[in-house]
Amino acid sequence: MKRFPCQELCLPKESINFWLVIAERRTIVAHMWKLSVSWWELILRVVIIYAFLLVILRLSGKRQVGQLAPFDLVLLLVLSNSVQNAMNGGDNSVLAGLISAAALVLMNYVVGLATYKSKKIEALIEGRPEVLIHNGRLFTEVMEREKLTHHELNAALRAAGCACVEEVRFAILENNGVINVQTKTERGAGKS
Repeated sequence: MKRFPCQELCLPKESINFWLVIAERRTIVAHMWKLSVSWWELILRVVIIYAFLLVILRLSGKRQVGQLAPFDLVLLLVLSNSVQNAMNGGDNSVLAGLISAAALVLMNYVVGLATYKSKKIEALIEGRPEVLIHNGRLFTEVMEREKLTHHELNAALRAAGCACVEEVRFAILENNGVINVQTKTERGAGKS
């Protein structure tokens, strides 16, 4: 039987399959890190979507942010899913995810710093506390503007130990959606 010179150098079939699998895995790993859009486009997309969501959530009112009902939570989950592709431009690589996450954290830091440094920006982004009740007088126009129902207000009053609006010195809707209540008989503020 005649031997060919390359036959001695050739690898067995199992060994060739092993090296093909290794090469394929290297290609998959390399593909995970390859961006399909530029890094600056990812950052620009994150900034635009972050600003858009900040405005939309700010316009939805304090109650929406501070007191999540089940449908509010579903809205936030669906909202995050709907803007995902707009942020990553269809790029599902690991590197795109890391760049997007870093840009989101940086945007959050910049907005937090801006609200700390400027009272005007703080009022624009976070809003101001709203007086709902003062000395037993209910301000229904504030409730309407903040989309707060009488049921929600009554629940906060009950939690503070009040049976009716007339027993309240003040009730304030805070920036985070919490209603602080102080009765006419107490000195410290009750929290609900």
